[in-house]
Amino acid sequence: MTTVKPWLSLYNDMPAEIQAPDTTFYEMLVNSAKKWPDTTAIIYMGKRLTYADLKAEVDKCAAAFMAHGIQTGDSVVLSLPNVPNVVIGFYALNKIGATAAMTHPLSSPEELKHYITQTESKWAVTVDMFYPVFRDLAEETGLEKVVIARFSDYLSRPMKVGFAVTKGRKIPSVPSNDPLIINWKDFLAVGTSALETLGKEVYSRPIEPNDACVVLFSGGTTNLPKGIELSSANFNSLGVSMGYISGITHNDSVLAILPAFHGFGLGLCIHTALCVGAHFILVPEFSADIYTKNVLKHQPSFIAGVPTLFQALLGNAKFRKAPLDCLKGAYCGGDMLSPDLKKRFDEAIAAQGSKVELLEGYGLTECVTACALSPRNAYRNESMGIPIPGLTLKIADTDTGVELPIGTEGEICVSGVTVMKGYLKDPEATASTLRVHADGQTWLHTGDIGKMDEDGYFYFMGRMKRLIKVSGVSVYPLQVEQVLESHPLVNRACVIGLPDEYQMSSLKGFVLLGDGTTGNDDIRQELITYCKKHLIKWAVPREIEFRTELPTTRVGKIAYTELEHEELTKAEEELAA
Repeated sequence: MTTVKPWLSLYNDMPAEIQAPDTTFYEMLVNSAKKWPDTTAIIYMGKRLTYADLKAEVDKCAAAFMAHGIQTGDSVVLSLPNVPNVVIGFYALNKIGATAAMTHPLSSPEELKHYITQTESKWAVTVDMFYPVFRDLAEETGLEKVVIARFSDYLSRPMKVGFAVTKGRKIPSVPSNDPLIINWKDFLAVGTSALETLGKEVYSRPIEPNDACVVLFSGGTTNLPKGIELSSANFNSLGVSMGYISGITHNDSVLAILPAFHGFGLGLCIHTALCVGAHFILVPEFSADIYTKNVLKHQPSFIAGVPTLFQALLGNAKFRKAPLDCLKGAYCGGDMLSPDLKKRFDEAIAAQGSKVELLEGYGLTECVTACALSPRNAYRNESMGIPIPGLTLKIADTDTGVELPIGTEGEICVSGVTVMKGYLKDPEATASTLRVHADGQTWLHTGDIGKMDEDGYFYFMGRMKRLIKVSGVSVYPLQVEQVLESHPLVNRACVIGLPDEYQMSSLKGFVLLGDGTTGNDDIRQELITYCKKHLIKWAVPREIEFRTELPTTRVGKIAYTELEHEELTKAEEELAA
């Protein structure tokens, strides 16, 4: 059985299949350091590290881990924002064959406990402001050592002084006599001594490129996130594929504001850039003003983000005046990009000198990040694009895996070079998600509903778990949200289902209005009337609530489960009263 691939006609000069370098993460860094030793690898708050500098820091860090007893097969939690330490630690662990468990430093104590115990990590690396959390978790998780980094570790001397005066003094000091703790600089000094003792280092590959060597955690909003095991080959394949798509070279730069604990940030903004010797601008915190400041200062070739980021930029007066003729690419993922937001952003950046458009992608951490992307200059309204080189997508029957006819809705399945090794310590979930179909290929079942048109463009219709039955009619909240967001007064929308005595479920919409507009009954009725014009009656929200902000997950998606929980709690309280 052969999967239909009409999208190949849109590839132009791109290959359908790709051959990733037979290297580990660390070996890819070594290759780039040999080719471009004096080229900038990292820009961090004004400080520059060349590829030679980066490799030297990674080698010291790897030697320090080994001197402290970290071995091939061990796991270390890296719970860091976008500071140079996270990049150095990541590639250092790969050099010695250890696994990097990438986590959000703002995770709840319960989540961090889960990450540490699930990966059986005895060591963790975090920043000083999160010391109290890790101190409290040490005994119950068995943590033996926590390396404490600081935002100022890689700042120039003047910047260190400025940071200490402004933000540094707000961070509680870390006790110097805590046996659990070792400071980053003291830790690296151990590595320096170890390398001097060894003399000329002889590198021997400890793991293969296809071996699992990094764990990313799913961005779930219900249960504790699953650990997703990925390999160097997964990331290298993504880098090669995005290289074909974007044309990125060692002369380019990427504004890396997306977090390194997420596949979008680690895979696209950091590792893809490193594969070709480009430099990435690390930004440890986000605001529209900080983002704009970095755009103005560094004139990046490529930017990437989630819809909430681009929405925020449109509302920033400084960004709207920034010259953007530097851009060679702009990518959006992590959540659905509404056609209206894309149109407004494209128009805005075109007026600022940009010759590119915002390209929407679709992906999930189980295949590192993007697996489909809108073709350049061939955007199709409401489509998530076509498969990237090296991957195949199909719309299949969920139970049988049989490919469905063009235009038919079914489950989106993915096969190819970036698909995960599996879920950490969860063979049942792995077997349910990674299935061998009749064609003999392993397919990732995404749990997302979509369809493909006759030209090979794919369309995301909704998540299987977000399907709402209203009077027996299937309603995808995403479709209702897209209609609401197409109204000129609406910036963002989220739709949830509420229990209903007659319809089983009814819809409620939560809306953010733009341009300082205040919600009232007239606007509420206008939006409901607008929905009636564009949707079947079962998909029209019965209620609309105006908000000044919506809850989001750590990667910028609207956390619809939080809104569901709010409404359920409210209903229970009313019933009790």
